[in-house]
Amino acid sequence: MPKQLIKGNEALVKGAVLAGCRAFYGYPITPANEIAESAAVYLPQAGGVFLQAESEVAAINMVYGGASAGVRTMTASSGPGMSLMCEGISYIAGAELPCVIANIMRGGPGLGNIAPEQSDYFQAVKGGGHGCYHALVLAPASAQEMCDLTFLGFDLADKYRNPVIVLADGCLGQMMEPVEFPTTPRAPRTPDWAVDGTAATRPNLISSIYLQPDDLEKHVLKLDAKYKRAHIEETRWENYRTDDAELVFVGYGIVARILKSVVEKLRVQGIRAGLLRPITLYPFPTLELRRLAGQAHQFFVVEMSTGQMVEDVRLAVEGRRSVEFYGRCGGNIPTAEEIVEEVFAHV
Repeated sequence: MPKQLIKGNEALVKGAVLAGCRAFYGYPITPANEIAESAAVYLPQAGGVFLQAESEVAAINMVYGGASAGVRTMTASSGPGMSLMCEGISYIAGAELPCVIANIMRGGPGLGNIAPEQSDYFQAVKGGGHGCYHALVLAPASAQEMCDLTFLGFDLADKYRNPVIVLADGCLGQMMEPVEFPTTPRAPRTPDWAVDGTAATRPNLISSIYLQPDDLEKHVLKLDAKYKRAHIEETRWENYRTDDAELVFVGYGIVARILKSVVEKLRVQGIRAGLLRPITLYPFPTLELRRLAGQAHQFFVVEMSTGQMVEDVRLAVEGRRSVEFYGRCGGNIPTAEEIVEEVFAHV
């Protein structure tokens, strides 16, 4: 199949439709608007439903309803909208319902601005809403991965009956790149746990309420076992020139692409640099970082924030190696040249 030059946000929607998504509920926000716009075009063409809700709160609760009917369902937003959705995401995780949520990150806190940031890491990876739950979090680094990881996200959401967040910065949503789309689409199917309004599915009560402490503890421990299984089976990352690296950079999304240039610039100057790019932010590639700490002398984390993922890197290497940090925020994107200067200032 020939590649198509396409925006990351639109590639994400095409990947969702090919994955069998047939329901989209959302509320517009920059820089995620092209997702709702594209969903309004492609979902009806595929026999699905697109609905612009009256708010983000309404949208995520429509996702709750669509997912409980066994339909592959998604929504998309950005920082302020994601904050409004957090209560609903907690309810969906508690009810063990699959869905995909795309967050195209913008500058914050508050309204911030519409330029790209990576400051929603804590919100996505550490929970955001209330209770002992996690969403699986995928971090694309190209328009191709906006499609591929969204496609994968629906499979993971069904496998674990859990929300999956596709966490991308505004650069990836807005940039245009050639994308090759999957040639084997997923056919929509109705799982046996779904409710469809008939007497036959009445026993499939979808709820997240457990009034008895022992019942709720049993349920929470079941969720926890699911997350531990995901750590074993779903952790994904990319190693770039780490085989002999004495200095290992860690970055995700658009920053990881910049760091590949940094690695090459440093190697020209005789520094054996490499990059670990987490593809899943939850589960985090802790064991791979711990393995690299056995050979590398130092780690250097770069984020478009004041430092959020760096906390997980420091936990992973257990103090065996120093972990330096460099970040830009407010919508500023670090350049390869300024990162190289920071390396020589701190390493």
